[in-house]
Amino acid sequence: MTWIIGLGVVVLLGMILAVFAISLPRFRKIQSLIDRLNLVSRENLSGMLVIRAFNTQSFELNRFDSANRDLTQNSLFVNRVFTVMMPLMMLLMNGLSVLIIWVGAHQVADLTIQVGDMMAFLQYAMQVVFSFLMLSMTFIILPRASVSGGRIADVLKVEPSVKDPAVPRKFAPGSKGEVEFRNVGFRYPGAEENLLCGISFTAKPGETTAIIGSTGSGKSTVVNLIPRFFDVTEGSILVDGLDVREVSQRDLRDRIGYISQKGMLFSGTVESNLHYADEEASMSELQKAVEIAQAADFIEKMDGGMQAEISQGGTNISGGQKQRLAIARALVKKPDIFIFDDALSALDFKTDSALRKALKKETGDSTMIIVTQRVSTIKNADQILVIDDGMIVGKGRHEELMQTCAPYREIASSQLTAEELA
Repeated sequence: MTWIIGLGVVVLLGMILAVFAISLPRFRKIQSLIDRLNLVSRENLSGMLVIRAFNTQSFELNRFDSANRDLTQNSLFVNRVFTVMMPLMMLLMNGLSVLIIWVGAHQVADLTIQVGDMMAFLQYAMQVVFSFLMLSMTFIILPRASVSGGRIADVLKVEPSVKDPAVPRKFAPGSKGEVEFRNVGFRYPGAEENLLCGISFTAKPGETTAIIGSTGSGKSTVVNLIPRFFDVTEGSILVDGLDVREVSQRDLRDRIGYISQKGMLFSGTVESNLHYADEEASMSELQKAVEIAQAADFIEKMDGGMQAEISQGGTNISGGQKQRLAIARALVKKPDIFIFDDALSALDFKTDSALRKALKKETGDSTMIIVTQRVSTIKNADQILVIDDGMIVGKGRHEELMQTCAPYREIASSQLTAEELA
């Protein structure tokens, strides 16, 4: 009667493989549908005010309903497959029991085996089949686990485009943070043409280098190349005479205080966000940083002061307050190079002016690189670079550029009055 067990196992494995083949593509689709549903939900929550302002609640409701229905239909199909699988397995196990008793009864009648042998064989057979039934429970969750594992593996397989050199060089002791661009060109991966072409300038310690230009001209890309968020396609960027690709990313970024336009904050407290730059910074150092960043006044008004709660992304404070806290965080780091990527855009002119004066006084020995759209912010900069279509079309101080650079003169004339330009 051994062939009965073999037949049952073969049929059971066939059922499991059939279910696996049917459900695996569906699980792949379910994962993409979950992504789609999460995307729609996130957009609806983050853009709630815009949706209400344009009275598009019905449209967004239909969009969510469509994504939800697609996910529901696929999930129901997979669950129905698994729901049918269990009764079929129980039917198979009981069918095997009947078959063993029927075959065994004939052999008992023929005096080939005894009744006790038949019952023992029946028990052993049920244990074998039941073990395969338990194994099938694992196969029920295996398709989804396989898809999820594949997605994780795809992420882990991605090789970072920016890598440390095999033998990184070290910055010389006492180096001040001079930044030099030598004929730099850059294109994003997959792009056909360079975004930046022939960018050459030197930002010296103790001086302010400003970058201005129209939207999409490549200003932010220029400063993002300094901390090696991307690597240059052509030319080289030097910090204190060393190519940034020859030093480790950690050593390079330890010398840079980067402030982005969005002023990203993390959930926690004001103090924990400032300590993000330096865990060992004292309270007096934190207080000094917030005073320079013109953030002391609003921090004192917050419930708890330095211990006031900051929600994820800093959604419980204004854009200007986020930018000032981000600037204070960079000041706590005490870097040799400050990079302001349009980080003063949300500040009013009075706060902007006070902040720049305080920065000049306290960080006079550092290299200051400012990306901005405001001419008033950079009017007194030691060097102004005018970027247009990925190239430097003007370089000099405000007075020089007003005489020699038409794009800068056009930007300045659109923002400042004749008295302010004088």
